[in-house]
Amino acid sequence: MKDIISKLKLKAKELKYDLSALYLAYKRIDVPLSAKIAIIAAVGYALSPIDLIPDFIPVIGYLDDLILVPILITIAIKLIPKDILEESREQAKDLWEDGKPKKWRYAIPILIIWLLVIFIIIKNIFELFR
Repeated sequence: MKDIISKLKLKAKELKYDLSALYLAYKRIDVPLSAKIAIIAAVGYALSPIDLIPDFIPVIGYLDDLILVPILITIAIKLIPKDILEESREQAKDLWEDGKPKKWRYAIPILIIWLLVIFIIIKNIFELFR
């Protein structure tokens, strides 16, 4: 059991670096459009507070995170040219220090998108009750 937990921790750490590498690869102009679409899906779903199956549902709620996120990451990685992926992975290692992000500015675009979505939802709710 201890061996399984250590393997899962290692895999989770790899996924964290891969998500960062995907984001860095997305910003490059030499990445194909299909890879960029897969990257948006993978990073967006991994960072999204909204899941297909809500996390409060016992066991099943976390299965989508355990299955869908790795599948989306794998698809995105397969679509990125190998040399670009390796460069992005090296750059991603520089973003993390002791398991914590060094540069929080990469979270700002995601935060802005979600704040915009929340604003639009609240605005529409208030318009319904007018």
